[in-house]
Amino acid sequence: MRSPELTTAPQFTRGRLHVHSSPQEVARVTRALRAVGTKIAFVPTMGALHAGHRELIRRARNIPNTVLVTSIFVNPLQFGPNEDLSRYPRPIEKDLEVCSDERVEIVFTPGVEDMYPPGSQVQVHPGPLGDQLEGAVRPGHFAGVLTVVNKLFNIVRPDYAMFGEKDYQQLTLVKQMVKDLDMETRVLGVPTVRESDGLALSSRNVYLTEPQRQSAVALSAALTAGAHAGRGGAEAVQKAAQEVLAAHPDLDVDYVEVRSPDLAAPPERGEGRLLVAAKVGTTRLIDNTALWLGEPPEPEQH
Repeated sequence: MRSPELTTAPQFTRGRLHVHSSPQEVARVTRALRAVGTKIAFVPTMGALHAGHRELIRRARNIPNTVLVTSIFVNPLQFGPNEDLSRYPRPIEKDLEVCSDERVEIVFTPGVEDMYPPGSQVQVHPGPLGDQLEGAVRPGHFAGVLTVVNKLFNIVRPDYAMFGEKDYQQLTLVKQMVKDLDMETRVLGVPTVRESDGLALSSRNVYLTEPQRQSAVALSAALTAGAHAGRGGAEAVQKAAQEVLAAHPDLDVDYVEVRSPDLAAPPERGEGRLLVAAKVGTTRLIDNTALWLGEPPEPEQH
């Protein structure tokens, strides 16, 4: 494992890890790289990096002719007043080791005042979808998400940005923002990485006790049951998923919903998305899966 190189020096050396907290310095380096034809692949994170983040980083690293940039910033704007901002894990040294192992070349580690200087007021409004699903349970959450992503994109100017499908509503809204605000970044979704028992990887999994973790696996089991009921349509999918979750009374379910891939109303027949959110103790977890609603498509003729 290479030791992380902490530096604010102006030079950039391919194959070495450079860590910057200054938005101005990161912007200067990435703009200089783009000026000579190098593309920027970007993985924004809140740290506490796990195998899911590693997969995002690896997907970004595999894009040809790119320099790989990762950000680590726990964004206060996306946490509500009763959420876990103060206890959100921040193992920065371990995170830098992960970045070094995965051959990240630039890590951006700003502080809160670097991203939100005193007097900052403007935020990005997410539109109607921002008040649904996660947004209904966490008011203002997606305004905070889109605001920080917008700022990170403006600082880093990535050609590509990787987001996990586990946070599917976030991925959908980021794509919408990029489209609506005429941004040049191409947003790429990466499939959810799971434990062997199906539990979606999340930085919040560290909060779970062993019994709570066993209950948490019911989220992915509910998704599987729902997907298997897809032939019966959205109502059958939702019922099948809810039955699995109801067998675990210690789960406090926020929602089980079937939507279209863009999170509008589900079609009678076609691609859909099943989304679920629940609290296990004080830990809130989300998960989702793609599925097919109604009669399956005809097999292709060869």
